[in-house]
Amino acid sequence: MKAYGLYINGEWVPSESGQTFETRSPINGEVLATFPKGTPGDVRRAIDAAEAAFPTWKRTPPPARGEILLRAAHIMRERKQALGELVTTEMGKVIAEGKGDVQEAIDFLEYIAGEGRRLLGETTPSELPNKFCMTVRQPIGVVGCITPWNFPMAIPIWKIGAALISGNTIVFKPASLTPLCVAALVEIFEEAGLPPGVLNFVTGGGGSVGVEIVENPRVKAISFTGGVPAGIDIYTRAARSLKPVELELGGKNPQIVMDDANLDLALEGILFGAFGTAGQRCTATSRLIVHEAVYDEMLSRLLARTKALKIGNPLDPNIDVGPVADTAQEQSILGYIEIGKGEARLVCGGDKLTGGEYDRGSYIQPTIFETAHGTRISREEIFGPVLSVIKVGSYEEAVAVANDIEYGLSSSIYTRDVNLAFRAIDDLETGITYINAPTIGAEVHLPFGGTKHTGNGGREAGTSAIDEFTEIKTVFVDYSNRLQKAQIED
Repeated sequence: MKAYGLYINGEWVPSESGQTFETRSPINGEVLATFPKGTPGDVRRAIDAAEAAFPTWKRTPPPARGEILLRAAHIMRERKQALGELVTTEMGKVIAEGKGDVQEAIDFLEYIAGEGRRLLGETTPSELPNKFCMTVRQPIGVVGCITPWNFPMAIPIWKIGAALISGNTIVFKPASLTPLCVAALVEIFEEAGLPPGVLNFVTGGGGSVGVEIVENPRVKAISFTGGVPAGIDIYTRAARSLKPVELELGGKNPQIVMDDANLDLALEGILFGAFGTAGQRCTATSRLIVHEAVYDEMLSRLLARTKALKIGNPLDPNIDVGPVADTAQEQSILGYIEIGKGEARLVCGGDKLTGGEYDRGSYIQPTIFETAHGTRISREEIFGPVLSVIKVGSYEEAVAVANDIEYGLSSSIYTRDVNLAFRAIDDLETGITYINAPTIGAEVHLPFGGTKHTGNGGREAGTSAIDEFTEIKTVFVDYSNRLQKAQIED
């Protein structure tokens, strides 16, 4: 078991607190490593390092920044199997998804490195003669990044890659459930040649490390992915200093199955969408909205396949569903299952698994409820392997049910009717819509994010990845050799 420090100014150093915490595997409770409980003072040291490194990193040509990102991607590709096993061991998703988490990080680094040769601005004609107009992108400065535990490599890389290629320096706080995965990324960036102070890593609680990152005036912008309550708190704290904040928050994502749908295809989608990562995705399919004409058949098929899912050690490639992240997550999910038993009809699962290897981890049966729209389990984000199935009588009712929720991240519809498919693209109130595919499966070259309480309007990844990490400067070049006054008559 390795004891890590904080990573500040290119060195692993202890916290001034002298205290540590353990990261444990949800598979069996094994202690994997220890990390420091950081303090506000530790964060300020990290900010000192990031501030000192910023002028040189800002002047580093963006293509040269991209070369470092590409080297990091190459190292990750060479170590994909080991990194995937680390994700699975520390977070609990099955090994195929663990390696997929790593692959998404690799893909994004390779994609965003290319922005080093773009970082596009605009050119436009002036309303005056002999005058040139354009915009350029500039880095913000020291930025704070705070990430969740469910995608412990992909989401950190989304933020780190976009911030670095834009010329910013970073103070990074990982989720306390998965710091080992992010520590591995820090080591890879160091090996790839990232200069000291450009990326700083401080572990610890949100109330100490997180608050200092958010409130310190020397941190110029915040990027946060996590739950809605924490997002609102961060947004409110940062607003006091007019600090820009990018929020990626929760979801309660619907998959609609129409009466003309390919039910075999829809079934595969719902199984992966609802129970992949044990339902611990912001894009998890947590509501299945089914047309009444195919409802009974769809539910019958779904129950049979769900009951056949293999639950166990996620390092075993034959396992379909691994553990949930920790005992606190387990208790939260089981609490929602009890709520569901009081307001809906439990048709599958509903229990914590016990005995043998199950006693050493947090394993919950994939759980399905038949419910009316409007119950708590059909409206609130559970973040576990719990699916609400809702019967509707028409496309219009399906869309109304899908939209009548406080979240707006991802949505899906299965239909062979091209007219309905295109109507759904327009009608579903989400940032992402899938046609004949489940609600998950982001591709890194496309924007990711949502509406309503899913966020505050921004998007990560894709063509908008650098928006949250750059300032737009408008430039006017007047070569008329005389004073020209826009909008003012001579």
